[in-house]
Amino acid sequence: MQTVETLNEGLKRAFKITIPAKDIDARVDKELKTVAPRIRMPGFRPGKVPANLVRKMHGPALQQEALNTAIQEGVQKLMQDEKLRPAMQPAIELKEGGEPGKDAVVTVELETLPEVPEAKIDKLKLERLTVEADDAAVDKALVDLAQGQKSFDPAKPAHKAGKGDLVLMDFEGKVDGEPFEGGKGEGMSIEIGSGRLIPGFEDQLIGAKANEQRTINVTFPADYNVEYLKGKAATFDVTINEVQTPREAKPDDAFAKAMGLESLDQLRGLLKGQIEQELNGLTRTHMKRKLLDQLAASHDFPVPPSMVEAEFNQIWRQLEHEASHEADPKAALAEMEKEKDEYHAIAERRVRLGLLLSEIGQKNGVEVTQQEMNQLIIQAAQQYKPADREKFVQYVRQEPMAAAQLRAPLFEDKVVDFLFAKAEISDRTVTRDVLEHEIEAEEGHVHGPECGHDHGAKKPVAKKVKAEAAPAKKAAAKKAAAPAKEAKAEAKPAAKKAAPKKAAAKK
Repeated sequence: MQTVETLNEGLKRAFKITIPAKDIDARVDKELKTVAPRIRMPGFRPGKVPANLVRKMHGPALQQEALNTAIQEGVQKLMQDEKLRPAMQPAIELKEGGEPGKDAVVTVELETLPEVPEAKIDKLKLERLTVEADDAAVDKALVDLAQGQKSFDPAKPAHKAGKGDLVLMDFEGKVDGEPFEGGKGEGMSIEIGSGRLIPGFEDQLIGAKANEQRTINVTFPADYNVEYLKGKAATFDVTINEVQTPREAKPDDAFAKAMGLESLDQLRGLLKGQIEQELNGLTRTHMKRKLLDQLAASHDFPVPPSMVEAEFNQIWRQLEHEASHEADPKAALAEMEKEKDEYHAIAERRVRLGLLLSEIGQKNGVEVTQQEMNQLIIQAAQQYKPADREKFVQYVRQEPMAAAQLRAPLFEDKVVDFLFAKAEISDRTVTRDVLEHEIEAEEGHVHGPECGHDHGAKKPVAKKVKAEAAPAKKAAAKKAAAPAKEAKAEAKPAAKKAAPKKAAAKK
């Protein structure tokens, strides 16, 4: 076998491999001798079929198999001899030959992983913002829990509906005096003040009584999600079937026991633990983003374009999914197109951080144990139906890439914990509002490839595209006019459109 390097530019490499015909023919002959004794053919005793007939029958298939094996072994030898570390799957192409008696000429094109410079991790400085889960926070959580458990009782016939009351009604909407599709419903319930319906609708239910009929006058928002209703004035003929008043649960021992606990103190303890866990998560998120910022700012090295493109495509698919749920998908996509270069920069940053974290982890003995891996597989399998769980487990155990993707987030967290332990950390106690504001401010930044913050306007990137989402993962291996939010389930009066998410991809 002869190997010639044809390209060596940066991380891009290309080679031409020539596999002599005699080597391929020898493989075919060897395999023919192996299969001949097992060949069955009418008129011949088992194992006595003439070699020329065996070759005629099975030669082409054996030729192809021998060629594929020779190419595979040739590429593996190339990787070993040249000490190549492919960033993505190499592009392998048979250029000529492969037929009996002809040399096979194969080209191999790939991008290699870069040499990651020595990580600068000895002078990391981080601030840890902490929030105390005090009695006030527990009290608020307890009140919220009790309010979520409230029920409603039928009101007296003369009772006039007010904020917080539940109104059961039938309705029919009209625009320019004509009914419109999705504008009619029966038996709908709405809590006045919930904000589920378009502006002005719920306010006009205040004072209504059972068996009363009313005409509601509203205007659809200019950004409503049905084109022909945007900005249109509409009337809804409403029949109030019943008014119900809330019966709120009291946060006391009886309330706790109704939830299966022994006492209110036990419930408070559980709530405090949940709050502490949530606050610790926010603290970690903030610290992790600051850590990644420092690493990005102090490390700059070339990254494989193919990995950047793959990362960008993943981000872009997320953006397209988010845009499809906006009031005006076309406008959202147009806005995305304007910022396409910045999203490429985000992808490049993520790839660079992924390679860096992977290198830090490997050089410092960070690993995911087999026991931890088994737990990850079992947890991931729970999302499938019982009949499919074992298939998923087998798939992950047989596919290295699937296992790597499952392992990556835990590996990343372990590397981050290692870096936290090395960093000089100062503590500052803040309120929850301050901590959340800091995190939201970080989400409002799009980071350029060289390190710093791009202090431009917020970009319409889904919050799922987070700074800490997957840097190590990539290196180691996401009724038309029915007026209410639940329109697909049942016809309900027009709900106001939720404001589109505008949190930028903090990477």
